[in-house]
Formats: sequence, structure tokens, C-alpha cells
Amino acid sequence: MKTMTPAVQIIAISADEAGQRIDNFLRTQLKGVPKSMIYRILRKGEVRVNKKRVKPEYKLEDGDQVRVPPVRVAEREEESVSPKLAKVAALSDAIVYEDEHILVLNKPSGTAVHGGSGLSFGVIEGLRALRPEARFLELVHRLDRDTSGILLVAKKRSALRSLHEQLREKGMQKDYLALVRGQWPSHVKSVRAPLLKNILQSGERVVKVSSEGKPSETLFKVEERYAFATLVKASPVTGRTHQIRVHTLHAGHPIAFDDRYGEAEFDSQLAGTGLNRLFLHAAALKFTHPGTGEEMRVEAPLDDGLKRCLAVLRKQSS
Repeated sequence: MKTMTPAVQIIAISADEAGQRIDNFLRTQLKGVPKSMIYRILRKGEVRVNKKRVKPEYKLEDGDQVRVPPVRVAEREEESVSPKLAKVAALSDAIVYEDEHILVLNKPSGTAVHGGSGLSFGVIEGLRALRPEARFLELVHRLDRDTSGILLVAKKRSALRSLHEQLREKGMQKDYLALVRGQWPSHVKSVRAPLLKNILQSGERVVKVSSEGKPSETLFKVEERYAFATLVKASPVTGRTHQIRVHTLHAGHPIAFDDRYGEAEFDSQLAGTGLNRLFLHAAALKFTHPGTGEEMRVEAPLDDGLKRCLAVLRKQSS
């Protein structure tokens, strides 16, 4: 059985949407429609810009009139990309700040930022379901699936460009909290170790310290000490995949419940705390607001599970 979007749409391109390729624009407009189908309707001329056929690489201009045809999608395909309502509702509760330019989320642990890799639900799909009227919603940066905390989303293309430039120019400061094994030495304020990313046959990404890797640096500060663990603030200077997780391991202090770079013995020591997830949380983000130019700092509180774990460790240490 097939379903159909109701009718032909004529969309006027705003200055904010100008500059993007038509194929990318259609992917945000026709959510859940396979890429192959988008290229097919472009090739057949069913999509028109100012009543003319265009190629997938055509860049939209301010004032362009885009004709988007009704598109048939198999129901089972629609179901695979339709996020579950309960998860969408949870995302609504996780929004810590929002204005016309940006949206800031305290992402729950266990939720991927993007659907894919066998996952039908990701933060961005959930937000698009939550904000069906939003013409533009794109991730500014990523968080690992099991990492919780601050996730920044742009609501305008101009905001995305501005925030990406801040990331490139290292004008954005991210502070994470991590619970690591043992006593982190106070004098170790920085870990510099080049990181090399490997993609396994399974598609899993595994990162290791290697002289062949890219230069990487993370700043560290001790926040609180416990009998056999330390809560550290980790601020990445570079933005490599799994950077904090690999740098803490390299320093001899792996993060609690890290299923890829952790240590089972340390995890078992934490059995009485109720912790059952990676203790890595993006706690704060400092950046320049893309609309007002003001410096902003947004914070995301620890979830109840992480707070409970620390409360138990404090009792054990007293």
C-alpha cells in the first residue's frame, strides 16, 4: 500500500535558504524519501525551479520558485523514519534554550544524533517531527550516542554557517564532565596525543593514539575526588572522534562504563552506584550568538542517574 503527499507544492526560497543545492534542499523538504527517489524526480523534470528543469547541483537563489511534486513513499519506509511519539515528547522536555536562530538540547544518553546505522530515530529526526513548521533544522556538531548533554541545532542556514565558522576558528568552548578511574593527577592539565581513526569491517569506529594520527589536545581540570575515581572537567581544543574517551584512556584513567575504551574492573567497582551508562556529559557550551553577536554560555544539568552515582561515591569517600 502506498501513501502520497497531498499535492504539488510551490516553495519560495528565502535569502536564508539561498546558496544550498537543490538536492539537499529537497532532502529536508521530503523527509523520509529515499535519496534515489529525489534524484529520480529531478532527472525526470518533476521538480522545477522558476518553471525550468534543473540539475541536482543547481544552487538555489533568493526568490526562486521551487515546484515540489507529490511523492509516493511505501508505508513501511515511512514507518521506518517516523520517530516514536514518546521519544519525541522526551526531546521536547530536553530543550534548554530556543530562539529564532538556534535550539539547544540536553541530549539524553542512548539517543543517536542522527537516524541510520539500523536506527530509525535520531535527535534531528525527532526535532523535525516536533517542529514540522520549521523550514530548517540542522545539527551544528555531534555527540556520541551514549554521551549526554549540550547539543546545538541551527534553525537558519546563516546561523549554521556562523557557528561552523566558530568551530573551525576554535571560537567555541565545550566543557564535559567525565568520571574516570583512579586519582587524576592535579598537575596533568592537558593531554596532547595524535589520534587515528579506524573503521572496522562492522562499520564501528575505533580511535587510537598513533604518531600517524591527527594532532589532538584536551584540557583537564579536577572537579571532585572520590575513593577510587575522579570527576574531571574535559575541554577539547580539537574536535576528533572519541577524543575525550581516548585521551583519558591514554592518560591511564578510562571513563566509567565506556564499552569501547573502558575497563571492566573499574565498572564493577561502581556496581553499588546504580550507574549503567557512559559517564560523559557535555555540561556547558560557550559561543557567540549567530543573530545578536553576544557571547552565550548554556549549561545542561546532569541527569538523575549521574547525580545519584556521584552522591553514592561521596558517601563512600566520607
